[in-house]
Amino acid sequence: MRVAALLGISTYVSPPPSASPTLESIEEIRKTAYGGQLSPQPFTQTRWHLRDLEQAEQDADGGDLYMAAQLMRSARKDGVYSGVLSTRTGGLVRLPKRFRGRKEIVKALEVGNDNVRSVFDEMLPPQELALMAKDGFELGVAVGELVPVAGRDYPVLVRLDPSWLLYRWAENRWYYRSVVGNLPITPGDGRWVLHTPGGRVAPWQNGAWRAIARDWIDKEHARLHKANWEGKLANPARVAVAPQGASDAHKQNWFKAVMAWGINTVFGMTPGYDVKLLESNGRGFESYNTTIDRADKGLVISVAGQVVTTDGGAGFQNSDIHKTIRADLIKETADGLAYTANTQCLPQFIIARWGVDALEDGAIVEWDVTPPKDRMSEGTSMQAAANALKGLNEALERYGKEIDIEEFAVRFGLRLIPRTAGEPGDELEENPAPSNDAEQRDAA
Repeated sequence: MRVAALLGISTYVSPPPSASPTLESIEEIRKTAYGGQLSPQPFTQTRWHLRDLEQAEQDADGGDLYMAAQLMRSARKDGVYSGVLSTRTGGLVRLPKRFRGRKEIVKALEVGNDNVRSVFDEMLPPQELALMAKDGFELGVAVGELVPVAGRDYPVLVRLDPSWLLYRWAENRWYYRSVVGNLPITPGDGRWVLHTPGGRVAPWQNGAWRAIARDWIDKEHARLHKANWEGKLANPARVAVAPQGASDAHKQNWFKAVMAWGINTVFGMTPGYDVKLLESNGRGFESYNTTIDRADKGLVISVAGQVVTTDGGAGFQNSDIHKTIRADLIKETADGLAYTANTQCLPQFIIARWGVDALEDGAIVEWDVTPPKDRMSEGTSMQAAANALKGLNEALERYGKEIDIEEFAVRFGLRLIPRTAGEPGDELEENPAPSNDAEQRDAA
């Protein structure tokens, strides 16, 4: 129970059916069949209608996310949506990370200590985290597996296709419909990772998939109708006119000549023969363009929270994400992903290397989502505070007083740690006696 409490296993913990496969039996099956794959082979639906969205909503409320996940996979074919989504997720996980906790654990997780690559990135690859962030944003829930790696004491996260997620209301438990049957999911048990930024109760209701699916379906239909219009009406028809008294043979020869009309074609005509173009005077294509533009705007707002420029730039930088995605949405995604990593992933590494007791003061991760402009302002304010502290202490010295550093640190959000041995200033006494000048001032 103590381990479960430390790992944060507080929901979806009803006992699995006795006939459910165990982790040991799953590993044995995977070693002998399916090449180690748990997810069934995907099937892609290529045509979607609004009635499919309605069916997906009904299925999701029953706990079956198959159609909702299929819709989102199809929507990622759209360049505008896929591009903005990748900025919010792929751009996010590549922002700087900050670790807090026990010093040796933090040192092991950071880059450039135990390995050239960080243990954190080896255990939780950025691309897998980005995919789980996408699923979590779209569906409100994402699922992954911590797969053991021979020869090292920490696993690797593998994101699983959310199409096969199933929630059973009567049991309050998630299942994964794998190639070896329905597998009960217990988040934080060392194997399963369930990312639920949509909340713990019916997270799919808080995902963005319904708004995204509606705009994407409208856009797909508008694009198809626009292509059909262009194929039929965008190219003008060629009209060959023959005089009334012409013979059938002359008419046929004339029609064939016009049919062979190519680039720089020249016609020599006698009176009565004519060639002209028949073009559509309708402006129906404008309605399709309006629908496409409206759908693009809806897709972008759903992801970024605002209308942004999507034509890109010279290259991606950490600062670019703050120019395109609303800051509070970046933090929302970052905090949700960090919570999942801190409660379901990092504890497994800490237990394996330092034991269960290390969970009490282990390590946590958070992404630094502060915009560069704010970091510059913060640095300027810290520098001003340091100068003010120095000046105030100098001014108070003549009165034998000094600023309460603890109160000062709390006001400016600073964390104080004891100075380690061997650093400059260690030769000073812990409570230095006042100087003769100070004694004389006090006596005066």
